Amino acid sequence: MKNKKKRKGVNNTQIRCPYCGSPAILRSADGIYRDNNKNTMLYVCKNYPECDAYVRVHTGTTIPVGSLANHELRTLRRTAHQYFDQLYLSGMMSKQDAYQWLADLLSAPLSKAHIGYLGEYYCKVVIEESRKMLQKRGNKKVPKFEVIQGGAAS
Repeated sequence: MKNKKKRKGVNNTQIRCPYCGSPAILRSADGIYRDNNKNTMLYVCKNYPECDAYVRVHTGTTIPVGSLANHELRTLRRTAHQYFDQLYLSGMMSKQDAYQWLADLLSAPLSKAHIGYLGEYYCKVVIEESRKMLQKRGNKKVPKFEVIQGGAAS
């Protein structure tokens, strides 16, 4: 019997929910997203909706875009992305330079510098540091980030 070689970068272990430890199930975003006209697929905690953790997958694959997150963390990640994206959309830096800045900020390799994997603490760091950089540039449209109950911001 031959030993099967593991494909590099493929993790065959089941995705587990970081909140309740249950396995995640790959399923359609129907019933979770208001509009799923793109036929988006998600990894959803088996205990959904009691445990509100899920993550989108890259279109046409089963590869998650990040790690499972509850409502509060998804809100923070969305806000972090809005601030971070302004760094390159404003012309302040290229998209590649922005991701290098993010990697340096996180003290992580460029291949691991993705907001979809960040927890609450690092999302708040990205928001605050992006905001500071945008303010230094003189962007007057930069909203102040405030933590409110539920972990959301703006």
